Amino acid sequence: MLIRLGYDIEFDLPLDVPFIGLVNVHPSRVQNLREPDELTVEPIVPITRFIDSFGNCCKRFRAPKGHLRLYNSTLIEDSGKPDPVNRSARELPVEYLPEETLMYLLSSRYCEVDLLSDTAAQLFGGLPRGWRRVQAVCDWVHDHVTFGYEYARSTRTAVEVHNERVGVCRDFQHLAVAFCRCLNIPARYATGYLGDIGVPPVPSPMDFSAWFEAYLENRWWTFDARHNAPRIGRVLMAAGRDAADVAITTSFGTADLKKFEVVTGEVHAAVQSAF
Repeated sequence: MLIRLGYDIEFDLPLDVPFIGLVNVHPSRVQNLREPDELTVEPIVPITRFIDSFGNCCKRFRAPKGHLRLYNSTLIEDSGKPDPVNRSARELPVEYLPEETLMYLLSSRYCEVDLLSDTAAQLFGGLPRGWRRVQAVCDWVHDHVTFGYEYARSTRTAVEVHNERVGVCRDFQHLAVAFCRCLNIPARYATGYLGDIGVPPVPSPMDFSAWFEAYLENRWWTFDARHNAPRIGRVLMAAGRDAADVAITTSFGTADLKKFEVVTGEVHAAVQSAF
């Protein structure tokens, strides 16, 4: 299966502003690309590339005062299979976890492990360990939190999601991540492309999506507390402790967003660039 990926983002800048963008396909998927995956910036500015401490590909540049446009279109090959499932995958005791997973047991900006530990123990502490317990977390969050774009708030934390019971996709994942960490299951927040492949299309505009990964049976597995079902065509861009680590763009100064378009969909025939 071939999937067209792309974005077109525009800002107005009152002054020169440094930017960092996590706008490329994750290094783990680079071998699947069938076209270049390159950020284009208008006006043209020097761009540097680096890999951050979480293994994400980052682009760094300084944008001049005025109108700024960031865009890209690329093509990726995908298996066409839903997210893998292993219902027998086990939890590992903390003392046997790889060192690089231990940070994903701790509290972070949007995931307050210390404040949710008692709640997680009451809800999930007595359940069978492993895949079934992570799935129970997804079921609970999916069933008890109401999705709506009108509920979007960039400062909402996992505790606030639990108390308010509303949010957008990032809020669902933050609460699920926090619950998993409370249960000593490493969990990390992920963002990327997720189109309506294999499911009925929704009328809302396309956007980047959020999901999370839990470490079970010696590897990371994809879970999604919002959709709560394996999906086809999920393309990872970045993963970190929570949304603060994987913002699509971070500006070190005022940047007024004027346009935000995302494209992700299966290519059935020869298709021109999305942008």
